[in-house]
Amino acid sequence: MKLRKIVVLMALALPSAASIACSSCGCSLNTDIGTQGMGMTEGWTLDIRYDAVNQNKLRSGTRSISQSAAAATGNEVENYTQNNYVTGSLDYSNGESWGVTAILPYIMRSHSTFGAFADGGGPPEQGDGAYSSKTSGVGDIKIIGRYFGFAEQKDWGLQYGLKLPTGARNQTGSLVAGGQTMIDPGLQAGSGSTDLIVGAYQFGFISGSENWGYFAQLQYQAAVMVQSVPTNAPNPDGVYGGTYRPGNSANMNLGVNYQAFESWVPTLQLNVLNKRVDSGTAADTFATGGTLAYLTPGLLYRVSEKTQVYANIQLPIYQNVNGIQIVPSYIASMGVRVHF
Repeated sequence: MKLRKIVVLMALALPSAASIACSSCGCSLNTDIGTQGMGMTEGWTLDIRYDAVNQNKLRSGTRSISQSAAAATGNEVENYTQNNYVTGSLDYSNGESWGVTAILPYIMRSHSTFGAFADGGGPPEQGDGAYSSKTSGVGDIKIIGRYFGFAEQKDWGLQYGLKLPTGARNQTGSLVAGGQTMIDPGLQAGSGSTDLIVGAYQFGFISGSENWGYFAQLQYQAAVMVQSVPTNAPNPDGVYGGTYRPGNSANMNLGVNYQAFESWVPTLQLNVLNKRVDSGTAADTFATGGTLAYLTPGLLYRVSEKTQVYANIQLPIYQNVNGIQIVPSYIASMGVRVHF
C-alpha cells in the first residue's frame, strides 16, 4: 500500500502539460509538476525535469497553413521556436494536511521569424522585422501551497499560490537587416506579471480494481499585477515601451496508471489547456492564446523507496490557435524525483 501511495502521487507529479508553448509569442501551458500534490508523507522532495519543445508547424485555427498562405495575410510569419527547459521543484509536506512547493525553471530558447509581409510576398524573402535570437536565463518562480486535510485518506486537496516576476525581460535578437531588437514580450524569460494560481486535485484507485489508479487536476492562473515593458522594447506600433499582460489560462489534467508491476508504472494522461489572448500595448493580440489537448503516455521507474525516474511524450490530438501560430509536433519530457 505504501508503494501504491507513492506511485499515485508520482503520477500526479509527471509533467501534465510540460513546457508546451502554443505559439512563440508567449502562449504557454503549465510546466510545473510540483503543483499537483507531490506527497502525503512528511518531508522534502526534490524534482528535476528536462523538457524539449520544437515549435515548427504553422497553424491557423484548427488547420495547418503554409508559409506562403500565412505571408499573404500580411501578418508575421514565424519560422521556428526551439524551447528547452530545466525545471527544479522543491516541495515540503507536513504529512498531515498541508504542503508547499517552489518551482523555478531555467529556459533556453532559440527563435526565428520571417517578419511581416505587407506586400503578400512569402519566404524565403524576409519581411519587415525579421530576426533571430538565442536567449537563456532563469524564468518566473512559482510558490504554490496546498491543503489536503479534508478527508482521512488525504486523497484530494486545494492549491493556491503565486507566480512572481523573477525572469529577465530585456533579452534581444539580431535583425536580418542588421542591428539588435528586443524580442517579443512573450518570448522573454519572464512575463513581468504577478499571477494568482488556484486549483484542486484528486487521486485514488478505480473502484473494483487493485492495480488501476486515477488522478485529476484543475488549475487556473491569472495575472493580477503587471509591470510596464522596458522602455527600449518596441510595441507592434513601433512605439517604445508599453504594457503587457499574459492571457489567463485554465488547465485540466486527467490520467490513469497501472500498478501491477513491481517497479515499472505505465501512465496515460489527457492534458487540456485553454489560454486567453495576451493584452496590452506591447502584446501580440492576434497570434496568442487558444485551446490545446494532448494525449500523454508515460513511464515511471522506481529506483528505490525514495527515488523515481520518469519520461513521457505529449502527442497533440487537438490544436485550435488564435491567429497564425507555430505549434509542436510533440513534447518530450524526463526527470528524477528524490524524497529525503
